[in-house]
Amino acid sequence: MSQDAIPLDTKRHSAAHLMAAAVKDLWPEAKFGVGPATATGFFYDIALDHTLTEEDLGKIEKRMKEMRKKKLPFERVDLNVDDAIKYMADEGQDFKVELLKLLRDKGSTAIAKETGDEAVVGEGVDTISFYKTGDFVDLCRGPHVDHTGQVGHFKLRSIAGAYWRGDADNAQLQRIHALAFDTKEELDAEIHRLEEQAKRDHRKLGKQLGLFTIVDEVGSGLPLWLPAGNVIRDELERLARIEEHKAGYHRISTPHITKGELYEKSGHLPYYADDMYAPIMIDEQEYYLRPMNCPHHHMVFAHDQWSYRDMPVRLAEYGQVYRYEASGGLSGLMRVRGFCQNDAHIYCREDQAKDEFLAVMHMHAMYYRMFGIEDFWMRVSLPDFEDLGKYVDDVAGWKKAMAILKEAMDESGYPYEEVEGEAAFYGPKVDFMIKSVVGTEYAISTNQLDFMATQRFDLGYTAEDGSKQPVYVIHRAPLGSHERFTAFLIEHYAGKFPTWLAPVQAIVIPIADRHEDYANKVRDTLFRAPVDTVHGGVRVEVDLAAERMQKKIRNAQTRQIPYMLVVGDAEAEAGEVAVRHRDHGDVGKFKLDDLVERIATEQRTRTDLPKPE
Repeated sequence: MSQDAIPLDTKRHSAAHLMAAAVKDLWPEAKFGVGPATATGFFYDIALDHTLTEEDLGKIEKRMKEMRKKKLPFERVDLNVDDAIKYMADEGQDFKVELLKLLRDKGSTAIAKETGDEAVVGEGVDTISFYKTGDFVDLCRGPHVDHTGQVGHFKLRSIAGAYWRGDADNAQLQRIHALAFDTKEELDAEIHRLEEQAKRDHRKLGKQLGLFTIVDEVGSGLPLWLPAGNVIRDELERLARIEEHKAGYHRISTPHITKGELYEKSGHLPYYADDMYAPIMIDEQEYYLRPMNCPHHHMVFAHDQWSYRDMPVRLAEYGQVYRYEASGGLSGLMRVRGFCQNDAHIYCREDQAKDEFLAVMHMHAMYYRMFGIEDFWMRVSLPDFEDLGKYVDDVAGWKKAMAILKEAMDESGYPYEEVEGEAAFYGPKVDFMIKSVVGTEYAISTNQLDFMATQRFDLGYTAEDGSKQPVYVIHRAPLGSHERFTAFLIEHYAGKFPTWLAPVQAIVIPIADRHEDYANKVRDTLFRAPVDTVHGGVRVEVDLAAERMQKKIRNAQTRQIPYMLVVGDAEAEAGEVAVRHRDHGDVGKFKLDDLVERIATEQRTRTDLPKPE
């Protein structure tokens, strides 16, 4: 087969075998788990007494390239399953023996589902296919390239721990991750993307910029927002309050814990119990930390009597929720156990549902474009009618809700894809997918159409004819959670927040001690200036550290402060500041009123201005 005709997944899987062959050549005692292709390359799990290092990766990669150059054939050999077990046992490959026994006894291995490695699954219990590459022999159904010269271009990237079959009770192996592509240009592009991704990692930048911290004394997955990070939270929440007010939302506040009966009524306990924390006993009753805000909002809606003229009713809250997340799944602000949602629920008539759903989608798009996010699309999650066990059992209700949602999606003009089996238990939903500047895809927020809440909570309104009619409920969170959205923004901007979001917008840098009084005067003027921030003025500091001016400027650049205001004798005499901008460098001297106007414009429009002429 020609090089160009070989599927990339086949090359990647063959490259995994090549890596295993190189490891076996260097460490003959190595025992091998599984080695599947991945979305960008491959990995292999290996048991080895020697702890692999970055230096070892270089040795393995060098040996792989030597073997690639030799164009070693991939030779298929078929064995009876019992002979295969004996062969692997004689080779000391305990993990392979375990897989072979599963094939013999059950006809397949569960390992494919656990690792995504379809290639490991055998085709039957009688005959097992093996592939030999150099001195390495592995059970595998293939297909593979003809020889090692066809595996393409690869780069070994990292070493991590992995439990055999994903079970912490099993042996811990060493997993070597690698990249693999058809061309060197594609490989280099992916390496560059990963390097850029590492530079933008919100966990690294969050620590560097002093935005948040997570400490053992408080608990994993429970971030503490530091003053600088809380500025971002405050500005985002203020943005949402303004836009929601313009869109006719009413703000409410609800408690963080609730009696268990409410979650029984809402359906969260039967459907969502695994994601909830254990109950707290208060006065011999079970209370739960809330995993969702919706039941509380339903109770607020149910508090009043509503007419058809009152519809729709839009209730909004930045609500704190708590959901169980396994320790292994926690990641900075992206995956946490406690988070604050930009939540709201819209209660509307059936004839209003499409337009309300559409308006929410437009709100999502408006926010994303404000942040310079143009690459977004929707994933429409629908139920699997073959498996309704995890959903409300009302096929007619599902079909009506799906028709409303699909009509709204088609009318919106936004790109979307449909996915079966991922709907919320109470209705279809739309996840808003965005792509970061380094190509990472995020499900950043959601919009859901609920036809079940009206039944469970008896939610309705009085129609024109006096009858009580059920409402549709739209669950929406355009800005997601503070935690996840801020993590995205940190990486999106690489820590260089636009002026309106910057924790510190300006810093005054006196050249010498004698300029400190004027520096403080500049700070006070900016602090009280009519700039429409959440704090009511420019967020400004003075650097009075006993350091040279250039060091202070470098410190401000490291902190990604947009405006550095240098003041000396000339500036004090003229009532000016010499402005250095984070992105534009030195931009000249400004009167304070002119500087205030510039920052106020950036704050009001939420857009940074170009470099002054």
